[in-house]
Amino acid sequence: MTDFIPGELIRLAVALVALMGFIAANGMMLLYVERKVAGHVQRRPGPFEVGPHGLYQALADAGKLVGKQLATPSGADALLFWTAPLMAFMPVPLMFIAMPFGENLWGLDTNLGLVLILSFAGFNVLALCLAGWASNNKWSLLGASRAVAQAVAYEIPLLLSVLAIALMTGSLDLRVLASSQGGWPWQWNVAVQPLAFFIYFVCAVAETNRAPFDLPEAESELTAGVHTEYSGMGNGIIFLAEYANMLVVSCVATVLFLGGAQGPFMPGPWWFLAKMYALVTLIIFMRWTYPRVRFDQLLNLNWRWLMPLALANLVLTAFLTKLFGGA
Repeated sequence: MTDFIPGELIRLAVALVALMGFIAANGMMLLYVERKVAGHVQRRPGPFEVGPHGLYQALADAGKLVGKQLATPSGADALLFWTAPLMAFMPVPLMFIAMPFGENLWGLDTNLGLVLILSFAGFNVLALCLAGWASNNKWSLLGASRAVAQAVAYEIPLLLSVLAIALMTGSLDLRVLASSQGGWPWQWNVAVQPLAFFIYFVCAVAETNRAPFDLPEAESELTAGVHTEYSGMGNGIIFLAEYANMLVVSCVATVLFLGGAQGPFMPGPWWFLAKMYALVTLIIFMRWTYPRVRFDQLLNLNWRWLMPLALANLVLTAFLTKLFGGA
């Protein structure tokens, strides 16, 4: 890691402010895109009739969130109750800080970027657990319990799939991981490690509580889980953190498996953003296409299939790397 000099601190502060704007803009845009995809997939008229191209629907939703009164449930621990949404959102800009959006476009130069992201990702689970426990509501507590069980289960195969790429490349530096791949699709890590990419993507969808793995906030049985007692921007911040986490897992997949900012011609940030938004759109499309799985099915899928496959893939990668003298 380079020395922390005033110039580096200024660069870090500017990067954090820019990333906050990036996250806020994407929150609004993804809210609009999610409604449009839902409208197309499930023939919902609202996203097409409220304003030109349904644009006013997203603005109305944002205005409704901002205008609602912030209420603390009776008997709830107010300090912990309002700390939880902030804890869910605050680590998000830090997870973007080492992301190489382009050849010379990143906020923090560190050779432990992958470790930094995995470390701060755990805060979201802690925030959901805290929100459920502090709400003084049994549905919120059940949602939090499910969130912890799901996150712990799916985090292990996700880490094993990421470790396979790190082992193959010999680095935890996100820029090295991205630059070790070529510009064409057959030069990306997904062509060498398709199983690791599949496991990572499934686990990433589960980690972000997106359908069909959105059991912690199932409206039909848990009335939105840990979100039950949150109103206004309390609920809005948690949703913004979930959208931002969806961007983070898509960015990591782009760096590890899809060549980062490299493309067949004119490499640059546009390739990175195109790959990232393609993955985000796929995750949104899955939410409005596939039914929600049961909780026993969710855990069986992980412990009986994803975990052994991820472990076998890591062992095979280690063996081949040692045999053929990889990085």
